[in-house]
Amino acid sequence: MKEIEIKTIIFEYNNINDLSEEDRKLIQKAKNAAKRAYAPYSKFNVGACILLENGEFIEGNNQENAAYPSGLCAERVALFYANSLYPDVAVKTLAVAVFTKNQYIENPIPPCGSCRQVLLETEKRFNKPIKLILTGEKAIQIIREVKDLLPLSFDQKMLQ
Repeated sequence: MKEIEIKTIIFEYNNINDLSEEDRKLIQKAKNAAKRAYAPYSKFNVGACILLENGEFIEGNNQENAAYPSGLCAERVALFYANSLYPDVAVKTLAVAVFTKNQYIENPIPPCGSCRQVLLETEKRFNKPIKLILTGEKAIQIIREVKDLLPLSFDQKMLQ
């Protein structure tokens, strides 16, 4: 038997002022997007904002449907929109915020498994890391690249 250890490093901040102006702007745009989400069933409004390498900001939010599998998460809405507008421009950073029960959540939450897979595909597509900023009112977590969230991932090599 062989033991394999997988390590993920997350940088956690307790004060938004410790972040760069660019990261603070992304967080604010993600928060604004969360308030515009269509989440009448879960009441769990998620917003995402992407910074592309060309300097463009792209926002997205979750879009629910009474037939739950038909909805889409904020991260994928933003990613697919960015890729449709700028198919040859890499994603530099993605920030995520959640608004529920008339307030932003205290502690950050990570993307779901489907969003992680799409984020990883985007990261591999451009061969550049995507920085993730997960926001909460009491803590902000920064992950340097998506593959840190999905170390045992399914990719194109497995299809060969």
